[in-house]
Amino acid sequence: MYPTLKENPDYTSVINQRHYDRIKGYIDEAQDRGAEVIQINPSDEDFDQQPNHKIPPTLIVNPDENLSVMKEEIFGPVLPIKTYSDISETINYINSKDRPLGLYYFGEDKKELDDILKNTTSGGVTINDVVFHVAQDNAPFGGVGPSGTGSYHGIEGFKNFSHAKTIYTQTKFDGLINIFRPPYGTKAKKALKMQIKP
Repeated sequence: MYPTLKENPDYTSVINQRHYDRIKGYIDEAQDRGAEVIQINPSDEDFDQQPNHKIPPTLIVNPDENLSVMKEEIFGPVLPIKTYSDISETINYINSKDRPLGLYYFGEDKKELDDILKNTTSGGVTINDVVFHVAQDNAPFGGVGPSGTGSYHGIEGFKNFSHAKTIYTQTKFDGLINIFRPPYGTKAKKALKMQIKP
């Protein structure tokens, strides 16, 4: 797809030097700790000392859980990959961590997908692609727990970022309101009994 990356205007760069250094630091840490790091660099270009802050797509295979790339948000062309033998391993892994903002499933196995959807919790899900659940303006987007609170987009965003103010005016009919004020008598007991289903 990209025979060259470094000067290719179609291959995006990291936004600034600070984030370039941060992401590069994740890769360097993984290499230093012995993780398998695979850079996808078809033309074997040198990405050091370049003004565009570009990093080639980088895979980190079975990284240790203590690596920064496994604990921090990445927002760059780095993909940690954890291998598995059975889909239950992935479900247990997901559930052992904080709730993810997005969950992505690639595959055609309907039972496997159903197991993942029923047994995990995430902010949103995209099947056979990434991020596109965010682009659905008529569907709510948001996280769960550490990945966020509430949701937005369309009417969901209006509700989430608005405040519905409740205004209640008490009835002036003393006979009715006094039923619910002490001392409680037989009328109050009858009113409560009507509300309680046996």
